[in-house]
Parts: sequence; C-alpha cells; structure tokens
Amino acid sequence: MIHVHQFPCLSDNYGYLIHDTDSHETVAIDTPDAKAYLLEADMKGWKITQIWNTHWHPDHAGGNAAIQEATGCTITGPAEVAGKFPVDRIIAHGDTVTLGNVEAQVIDVSGHTNGHIAFHLPSAGVAFVGDSVFALGCGRMFEGQPQQFWDSLSRIKALPPETLLYCAHEYTASNAKFALHADPENVALQDYAAEIADKRAKDKPTVPTTLRRELATNPFLRADDPSMKARWGGEAPHETFAALRAAKDNF
Repeated sequence: MIHVHQFPCLSDNYGYLIHDTDSHETVAIDTPDAKAYLLEADMKGWKITQIWNTHWHPDHAGGNAAIQEATGCTITGPAEVAGKFPVDRIIAHGDTVTLGNVEAQVIDVSGHTNGHIAFHLPSAGVAFVGDSVFALGCGRMFEGQPQQFWDSLSRIKALPPETLLYCAHEYTASNAKFALHADPENVALQDYAAEIADKRAKDKPTVPTTLRRELATNPFLRADDPSMKARWGGEAPHETFAALRAAKDNF
C-alpha cells in the first residue's frame, strides 16, 4: 500500500512524497525545495530512497543533489534533466519505474518542456503530472509546439476518469478565472469555480483533482469539444488548443 504526503513549498509549489508501507521505500516526486522535502520526510519517519523528476526546471529538479547527498537516494528522470541536475537513470515514454512492488508507467507529456514526463500508478489510481496539466489549466508552452502539447494532453485524457491528478502548483484560482472566460456557459465549471474560491478563501488546497472533473471543465482538455472550436476557432483540436494557450498567456 502507498501513502501520498502532499505539502506546500516555495511560493506555490506542492511537494509530494510517496511511501510504500511494504518495502518502506519513499520516493520524492520532483525536488523544488530540498530542505522542505527532508524535513517532511523526517517528520513522517520516512527515508527518501528515490527521486522521480518530471522535467528539468529548477523548481522541479533543483533539490536533486542536496537530497541525494543527505540520503544516498537514486534519481530517475527524463534526459532533459541530465547535464543540469544529477540523474542516475534516464527514462522516457513507455518505461516503468517501481516503488517496492508498485509500478508506475512513464508517459510523455512534453509541451511545457520538450522532455516532460508524468508518472501514472495504475494500481493506486493516481498520476503525478508535474506542469503538464493543472486543475483547470495546463503549463505554459515554453519549449513545445501546439500539436505536441495536445498529443500529450490526449494521453492524459486517455487515463481512467477516476484517476487523481497530482499537479505541481496551486494555480487553480487564477486558472478558474480564465476558464470561465474561455467557456462561460459551462455549468459544471461554474460550480467548480465556486468551490475553488471557497477552498482558497479557507487556505485549503485545490489539488489533487480528478481527471473526470477536468475532462468536464478544463478548457485545455476540452479543445476537441465542438463548443470550444466554435468559440475559439481552429480546424483541428491542436489549433483550438493553441488559440486557448495564447489567450491564457495574455489574460
């Protein structure tokens, strides 16, 4: 059995530690703040044995060296991390990683960066998606292209709808404002946005979210919906996605 420990770090990141109660292994998903990760692990009585990186940005891999020095853990991540931060094993789409006997599937979700990956743990019904998709949003397209990013989002869309998506940032309140602008007649979205506003007013996290809910409300995952095409244009879903992403960048 695994336990996911979520905690805030830096200004708006979420840190994640996954602990396997059978093997007593603990994996850190990304490393935005080494001190925070080590402190949280110590408070839980866990020792970090692995790091799984989603992409190369410093607020995701910047703590690799310090955590490895403190724990002797192994570091696994995409090729884009190597050369910038320590990595012991390079992985890509279709590979698997394990925490004890729990298997995680590696999914290419490039677009935010060109080598971004996500980790899907089917037996636990969870996915750690980094900055590829957020509650009611998606990452900025710093390196990728619209077709590439849409293909990545389509791979996320194909996961079981009940999958819990663990995103890397608390961006949901601002994402909700754009989502309501992008898809103003979506009643499910209106209800979701009200719930988000209530949670943030109480300083509660809006993450994780369910894929099912995002499929119904996230404008970026709905770029293939006829209503979004009618409002935002584009002959193909990736063109509608591109229009949405450009609008969000300037919102």
